[in-house]
Amino acid sequence: MNESKSRLARLLHLAGDLRIEFIESAALKNNPLGDPSERPVIAYLPPGYDPQGSRRYPVLYCLHGYTGDAAALVSARPWETNVVQWIDRLIASRRMPGAILAIVDGFTRLGGSQYVNSIHNGDYATYVIRDVVGHVDATYRTIAAEGGRAVFGKSSGGFGALYLCMQYPGVFAALASHSGDSYFEYAHPRSFPDVQRTLEKHGWDIGGFVTYFEGQHKRQPAEYSTIEMLGYAAAYSPRSAKAFDLELPFEHQTGELDPKVFGRWLDFDPARMCMQKKAELGRLRLRYLDCGRKDEYGLDIGARVMARRFRELGLDVRHEEFDDDHRNVGYRYEISLPALAGVLESQ
Repeated sequence: MNESKSRLARLLHLAGDLRIEFIESAALKNNPLGDPSERPVIAYLPPGYDPQGSRRYPVLYCLHGYTGDAAALVSARPWETNVVQWIDRLIASRRMPGAILAIVDGFTRLGGSQYVNSIHNGDYATYVIRDVVGHVDATYRTIAAEGGRAVFGKSSGGFGALYLCMQYPGVFAALASHSGDSYFEYAHPRSFPDVQRTLEKHGWDIGGFVTYFEGQHKRQPAEYSTIEMLGYAAAYSPRSAKAFDLELPFEHQTGELDPKVFGRWLDFDPARMCMQKKAELGRLRLRYLDCGRKDEYGLDIGARVMARRFRELGLDVRHEEFDDDHRNVGYRYEISLPALAGVLESQ
């Protein structure tokens, strides 16, 4: 038994190792929601990694989805494989080269940050690009350059991978979006009626609803939809830096769609944004999109739309569909992780 290996790595039966460190992020300090500015960064180190050695490794940055956090991505369940176990097995079986996996924590009180800068949530894009990447490069034997980094995620994590690559070119050389949020016209409005009814029931007291939601032992589907839409509003349409001062994309009394506010959401839609980001997307060595054809949010349509628009821009894209829905599709990492690592620089 390797006693120098972390207990968590041994618990997960990894050939490689896991390291958990906490960093203080100025970008998240004093945010209106009161979320912690100290966040965990979990690093998977491949077999043979030597902190005193000469070899350097590419890094794959993993962004969790909405309601996820860093701890959730390293949790284990019988008959399932988490992302850390996937990369470990793929490297051990020589189906991909050695690489570091860095897990980012982007959770907020409203369930997620979408990895964008927000006066309501804090500057989560800056936190990822400056604080997390900077810490990983300073702490581990990385290839500390664009060509040595990729970013990927599922659902809101897939959105984050797309968004960060388009808004912060030169940081990552490849991306993979699994069932990533896109084509908002299909993805979001189906939940608006439930959200309007739920908030009306709570007298349009958003802070009061959040406190109620947090205090429940069991929550109804409409309540989950409501906290989710509040999370998106905090990222896409905050009214001010005051907690819970949000604009929602529908009128309170009737529920009628508010095109002005929804237009603010659409400004973040990767399916729209990509049409203005040819140069930024063109820097990438791999653009990988996939989604199940039974996705409950219609994100398979979003992936199709983006793939077509990428090609209309003259950009290659690897676009795949499979017979499944939105949940428990982490097995797709078996395909994306080797593809990402395969285009990055390595020693």
